[in-house]
Amino acid sequence: MLAAHGTVTATARALHYTPSAVSHQLRGLAEDLGVVLLIPQGRGVRLTPAARILLSQADDLFARWETIKALITSESGEHAGELRLCGFSTAAAALLPPVVTALRSWRPELEVRIIEADPLECFDLLLAEEADLAVIVATDTVPATADGRFDQQFLLDDPLDLLVPDGHPLAQRAWITLRETAEESWIVDRPNRPHRQLVFTSCAEAGFTPTVAHEAVEWDTGAALVAAGFGVSLVPRLARMPAGYATTRVPLRGDPAPSRHIRTVVRRGSRSQPLLASALEVLGETAAGVHALDTSPPLPASG
Repeated sequence: MLAAHGTVTATARALHYTPSAVSHQLRGLAEDLGVVLLIPQGRGVRLTPAARILLSQADDLFARWETIKALITSESGEHAGELRLCGFSTAAAALLPPVVTALRSWRPELEVRIIEADPLECFDLLLAEEADLAVIVATDTVPATADGRFDQQFLLDDPLDLLVPDGHPLAQRAWITLRETAEESWIVDRPNRPHRQLVFTSCAEAGFTPTVAHEAVEWDTGAALVAAGFGVSLVPRLARMPAGYATTRVPLRGDPAPSRHIRTVVRRGSRSQPLLASALEVLGETAAGVHALDTSPPLPASG
C-alpha cells in the first residue's frame, strides 16, 4: 500500500490506520528482515532495493494465503461470520441487494454488509481487507486485469440510454443513433469522473464533441435538469431514474452504442472461498436476469 500511495500518511488514510501505526508496522517488518526498507525522500519515502524485492513477491504470498484460507474453510465447513460487498452506486442499488437476500436466506446467522464506493476506492477496500468482493466499472483509472493483486472477471455490459424530456422530438422514437444527438445540449458529469469520460469518448466515436450545458453528479439532479428541458444525457440501463420527473429513455443503436463494462473483483486466490463463490454465483444469475429496455429489432445491415 505504501508503494501504491507514496506516503505513510496516504497509506494510513487508505487503510484507516493512524500514520504512527503504519510507521510502527513498517519498522517492525524491517527489523524482522534485518534490512533497511525505506529511505526518507522529501516529504515521502523511497523504497530500497530490498523493499522492491519484497514487494515483487508480496502479491504471490498474499494470493497463496487467500488460497489456503479458502481450502481450510471448504474442508472445515466453518464460514466467517461476515461478508463485505462493495460497489459503485448503480451496482450497490441494482446488483448487490439480491446477493445479500440470497446469502441471508441460506445462512441467517451470516452478516453481509454493502459498502457504496467509487471503483478505485473499491480496490483499496479489497487491499485493506475491508471488503471481500467488489463490483466495478472498467475504466482506465482502475488497476488492469493483469494486476497480480486481484482476480477480475467480466460480469455484464450495461448499455447507455439517451435521457430526454417528455415531448422532445426524439422521445417517440423506438431507438436512435448517437450521431443524431450532435446538435443537442448536454448534461454531463463533473470533469475527471468516469461517466463524463465515457460520454465524451462515445460522442467522439460518433463524430462530434458534446456541447455541455450543465454538470451534475447525481442521477436525481441530472434527471431534474433533463425534465426541465435544459439538455439531454446518457444514463446506464441499470440506473433507476427517480420518480416524478417527466423524462423518457431512448435506446441507442448502431455504432457506437456505448455501454459500461462491469466486472467482479476479489483478492487473488480468494475466489474459491465458499461464501464468495456463492455470492459470485448469485451475482452472475442477477446479471443474467437483467432485462434489456430495448426490445426493438436490430438495425439493418448497411450496404
